[in-house]
Amino acid sequence: MNNKQYQTPLFTKLREHANLNPIQFHIPGHKKGQGMDPEYRDFIGLNALSIDLINIAPLDDLHHPQGIIQEAQQLAAEAFGADHTFFSIQGTSGAIMTMVMSVVGPGDKIIVPRNVHKSVLSAIILAGALPIFVHPEMDKTLGIAHGITASQVEKALALHPEAKAVLVINPTYYGVAGNLKEIVDLVHRHGIPVLVDEAHGVLTHFHDRLPLSAMDAGADMAATSVHKLGGSLTQSSVLNVREGLVSPARVQSIISMLTTTSTSYILLASLDAARRYLAVNGKAIIEETLRLADYARRQINEIAGLRCVGREWLGSDALYDLDETKLLIHLENLTINGNEAENWLRENYQIEVELSDLHNLLCLITPGDTQETIDQLLNALKDMSDRFYQDKCHSPVEIRLPEIPRLVLSPREAFYSETESILLKEAAGRVIAEFIMIYPPGIPILAPGEEITEENIYYIEEHLQAGLPVQGPEDPTMRKIRVIK
Repeated sequence: MNNKQYQTPLFTKLREHANLNPIQFHIPGHKKGQGMDPEYRDFIGLNALSIDLINIAPLDDLHHPQGIIQEAQQLAAEAFGADHTFFSIQGTSGAIMTMVMSVVGPGDKIIVPRNVHKSVLSAIILAGALPIFVHPEMDKTLGIAHGITASQVEKALALHPEAKAVLVINPTYYGVAGNLKEIVDLVHRHGIPVLVDEAHGVLTHFHDRLPLSAMDAGADMAATSVHKLGGSLTQSSVLNVREGLVSPARVQSIISMLTTTSTSYILLASLDAARRYLAVNGKAIIEETLRLADYARRQINEIAGLRCVGREWLGSDALYDLDETKLLIHLENLTINGNEAENWLRENYQIEVELSDLHNLLCLITPGDTQETIDQLLNALKDMSDRFYQDKCHSPVEIRLPEIPRLVLSPREAFYSETESILLKEAAGRVIAEFIMIYPPGIPILAPGEEITEENIYYIEEHLQAGLPVQGPEDPTMRKIRVIK
């Protein structure tokens, strides 16, 4: 490891600048906290407010980095095994949208899994591109989507040889990874780039027991969420780029188009510090995180009515590897659903899970956990089992998931078409003009341009009745949706 990885050029310079205590006649108007609500100032603290700065000359400019931001990004590129790294303060969504818009334009085709995040489809709408959907492997036991396989990508490329890029999720929200190296090698033989949504895989590069990282697999771009699991502040992320099939200059121009000119130095400094934390201590920190996750998984699998997914689930190209820091807990024999379980844990134990759906809970074990936090989770789950376990002496029910809808119009065409608002329950056969998704994880049930089916409507209503967070349409009550006139 390069000794420079111990340095934080951006964070260090910000602290030095704050220590000079300059007299500020520039934004932000609170001027180190003096011009803001005192209660908020006292809660946030003067240290944070002293580095809430703007792109003045000594502090470089994210839109045209030539100094400390450039140095910090170069160190990040080295840490992640990339040729170039771009800091994003528009979250991983901003990095994903940059990736897509860097490689496709109006009318271009891009091959994507249907379980992509909304930001991918938003970028496709903005670019005027056409998504070629690959159907991910659906798990009818757990009721979730997994990855896509190289053979599926090969079929899509054979049908659409003019496609400009392939986008892959690695790993999924639930921690499942496909055989990314095989997909990358296949796509590169066609001479086009591979983009990776690595929102849930920031730790993968730093420990060999985790799935292969995008850069290690030879991918061309990866939107890698540092804030989700890597220790930076919410809304901060990186876009890792490999030169060759992608132009870094083009990436810089697109990310600038999508990024505010008032860039947050608090967020940027947190990226600089998080990169140091991972580069210097990552392996040891993740080793301990995996130890805690292993312990938690073993204990959960001893609790009646619960099943925590482990490596025994793997075995196909779509389920090729697993990030074991993610505890996907299937409620096998409880009398409550996932949303009710989430609420029960909150109300009785002040425990907040990452996600619940009708059948599962997702808990993330990160470098922020300790034996104590794991034991508190286990105690809560044992108590929940004691209250809601019911032995159903029959084979597990196969969970029905709706078929992926038929894409009738390009998402952009649908989004900008003349529309009307109709009742959701009467919308079967119509073409939707907006997103409907469950967030988290933010994967659309319906996306603009897709034909609505009775099955989709039933699936949405089932989630609404269970109290799960269905969102997207203009009508927040979800009674009405916008369709093509």
